[in-house]
This record gives sequence, structure tokens and C-alpha cells, in this order.
Amino acid sequence: MQIEKNNSPISLRMVSVPLLLLSLAACATPFKADVSRFQAELPAPAGESFAVVADDPALAGGLEFALYADVVEDQMERLGYVEASPETASMLVRFDYGVDKGREQIRSTGFRDPYWSPWYGYRSPFYRRGFGSYRYGFHDAFFGESDVRSITVYTSDIEMKIDRRETGERLFEGNAQAVSTSNRLQYLVPNLVDAMFTDFPGNSGETLRITIKPEEKKVRRID
Repeated sequence: MQIEKNNSPISLRMVSVPLLLLSLAACATPFKADVSRFQAELPAPAGESFAVVADDPALAGGLEFALYADVVEDQMERLGYVEASPETASMLVRFDYGVDKGREQIRSTGFRDPYWSPWYGYRSPFYRRGFGSYRYGFHDAFFGESDVRSITVYTSDIEMKIDRRETGERLFEGNAQAVSTSNRLQYLVPNLVDAMFTDFPGNSGETLRITIKPEEKKVRRID
């Protein structure tokens, strides 16, 4: 992309704003899920069926739970297990999920918009602090200052247990937990399920840190 030079302060501001927003979008980073799994001896898929049920009775029959149960069912079928009804399945997959109310965390962005002031809005790039007037000389906010902000972070988790339906024998237990700036279960739960089923069933007693893709957010371009 080629940008023509223009000595107008307004033109420079108009160029800087979309570039800054694109930089912020590029800074979106994935969060990490800590996955712990324990198993006795999970049977091979051949001849085994399963049904996903709510571990918390309050979630049973809910439309939201059904949405996330579908995600678990897809993963189990991918492994070769066959879905059945809770009354006939050889295994019951007990599933639960949640996210807390969040907590405040102080974070430095490492940079800030050099032309934005909470008191004066956007200002000329040739305005130098300390003189109170417009002077020639580039404002050095990119290099010497950064924004310190308070953000809210949330801890989300899922739990999954697999039991023999007829005997109640516990075959598998797993937990996946993550900390992120999102509290949207529709985004969090499917990604935590993906983490749970990465290299499933894993080594019993081992905790792994698995990367979860960042939530996609629209960035409004200001021209």
C-alpha cells in the first residue's frame, strides 16, 4: 500500500487512526487452556456407544446445554464412538461448564495513540507537551509513554466425566480451564471442548497447556 506524503496535520491524523486500530486488532492473542485428564482404561470405540448428559441437574433439558452437548457429541463421534440414548448407551458422558463473574486486572498496552488526549480529543502531531502551543517537532508519545488500563478477566472451565452406564464405573475425568477477557460461553465452551479433546484421552494425571484461538471481534475503521 502506498501513502502519499502530505504535510497537513489533519491528513496525518486521518492516516494514523486506522493504522492504530489495525495494530490493536493485530495484538489480539489467544488464551491458554490448562487441561487435566485422568483415566482408568477408556475402551476402544469399536462397539461402544455414548450419551452426553448434564452433570448439573439444573442444566438438564436446557437449550444452551444442548448446544454445547452437540459439540461434545461431534468430538466423540470423530473418535469413532456411536451416539445413543441415555437409556441404552454403554457410556454416559457427564458434562458441565461455567464462567465466573470476573476480576479487575491492571495491564499496560505498551503504546498509546499519540494524537489522542482525554481532555482535548485529537490534536496536531506537531503539538509538543509543555509549551501549550503548536510547534514544529514530532510528539514522541509512541516512544516514551504507554497506556495503563484496568480490564476485566474471566475464568471459564468445563468438566467432563465418562462412566459405564450399567455399573457406574468411572472411566475418565477431565477439566479444562482458561483465563480470558471474554465471558461469552458461546465462544468459550466450544474452544475448551476442543482443548479437552486434543490428543484425547491423553496421559492420565498429566496437565497440558493448550492454545485456544482468540475471539474474533469487528474493528471499526475510521477514515
